[in-house]
Amino acid sequence: MNKTNYFTKLKENTINNSFSVPVKVSGYEELNLIASNLLKASIFMLKNDGECLSNSSDIDVISLLELALQLLPEDEMELLDELNKLHL
Repeated sequence: MNKTNYFTKLKENTINNSFSVPVKVSGYEELNLIASNLLKASIFMLKNDGECLSNSSDIDVISLLELALQLLPEDEMELLDELNKLHL
């Protein structure tokens, strides 16, 4: 059995004892749409207190919010602020 064919999805980060998962997107616009949709779905579920969901569905809204937070391009936002200052 060749070990390199298995366990390829998670990329280990030994510095903070965690893993990362690569997500393929076509660009920043799609990345923004994914994060926005995760946030909108979470807001919808929290506002409706899960009424539209069956009792058997276990959706962890906190994990959706945490994922959306990780997808936000923080460094790029700083660059946009700098570009905005230059434009003004």
